[in-house]
Amino acid sequence: MGRFMYSLDQQVLRTDAAGMPLEWINFRDAARIYHLGQVAYSLGSTLYRIHGGINAITGQRSVIEVSSIIATHGNSHAVKKARRDYTPPLSNPALFSRDARLCLYCGDQFPISMLSRDHVNPLSQGGHDTWNNVVTACKRCNNHKAGRTPEQAGMELLAIPFSPTHAEYIYLQGKKVLADQMEFLLAHFPRTSPLHQRLRQAAAI
Repeated sequence: MGRFMYSLDQQVLRTDAAGMPLEWINFRDAARIYHLGQVAYSLGSTLYRIHGGINAITGQRSVIEVSSIIATHGNSHAVKKARRDYTPPLSNPALFSRDARLCLYCGDQFPISMLSRDHVNPLSQGGHDTWNNVVTACKRCNNHKAGRTPEQAGMELLAIPFSPTHAEYIYLQGKKVLADQMEFLLAHFPRTSPLHQRLRQAAAI
């Protein structure tokens, strides 16, 4: 049994011992990491307080407090993904999150069901399905643009598409990112990251 300060689907941010963001894990995986003694240190708020068995000698019950951010030993995974040439996999959920669910043609924010992936340089004209050539577009704007470039369609592209770094991609995959987790991840974004402006823009809507 345990005490849960947050819902059980609240994710824990796992980092390496140097503080490089690695991935999101659930409370069960986090508890296992604590139990195996792999936690170097923890940060942020306490998400879960999990009670274990009672020690036969001391009579005390073990307790694991799971924090919102836990650093674990070992960093080979982080080093590999921190390389400048690392390109995270492209998916619509991550793309829509990158663009803050804003249509980069009309500038309005939409629910995910009304969004689509648009190829700035269309595939039919030699464009590629890569981060640097795709933007979030509402279905209406995408249908209007069709197989044309923005210039050919007479449409203005409001922001230049970009490939996220590993830390940015970790953020894009997050669900219900807590304030302390967000602050930690923002510190790992490049200073010139377009996400800084897009997040402010989305918050203002």
